[in-house]
Amino acid sequence: MGQINSVDLARLLLPLRPEDHVLGPEDARYTLVEYGDYECPACGRLNQILQVLQEEMGPSLRIVFRQYPLSGIHKHAQQAAEAAEAAGAQGRYWEMHSLLFENQDALQTRDLIRYAERLRLDVNRFKQELKRGEYSERVRADFRAGVQNGVAGTPGLFINGTRHSGAWDIESLRRELLGDVK
Repeated sequence: MGQINSVDLARLLLPLRPEDHVLGPEDARYTLVEYGDYECPACGRLNQILQVLQEEMGPSLRIVFRQYPLSGIHKHAQQAAEAAEAAGAQGRYWEMHSLLFENQDALQTRDLIRYAERLRLDVNRFKQELKRGEYSERVRADFRAGVQNGVAGTPGLFINGTRHSGAWDIESLRRELLGDVK
């Protein structure tokens, strides 16, 4: 890859990929791509805000989540990301995604297994995939994509391909998406 300038860092250089986790219709007016960490408190708050915005905006909003575990800061982030991917392999990504954010203070292996049980996943498969690190490369690929997109911390958010550099509160995001505050 060639030189990246500051204008490039304001744009999402790596567009949506088949392996991305997408919630919402392909023809949505707005697409939010988040690089996030399940142990990051700001990502947890943003997740709650995005849930509200999704309810308000319905099919006008599409959310994409990419793994960006800051393992040097959050010791459970990598395994939580892999647990989300393992749940996704069983068709329950977004349910696990929600559980991880709702329980950011409980992300040890035993907690992840409990969430797999709650979601009625094949728990033996889930445990084996975590133990083998089955999804570690998938998580690393998301992380590398984030680095290529200039993400230095979490949450890293792009709205319709442009980096969101404003405030993370619901009113600011509504204003950016809708042009005014409801």
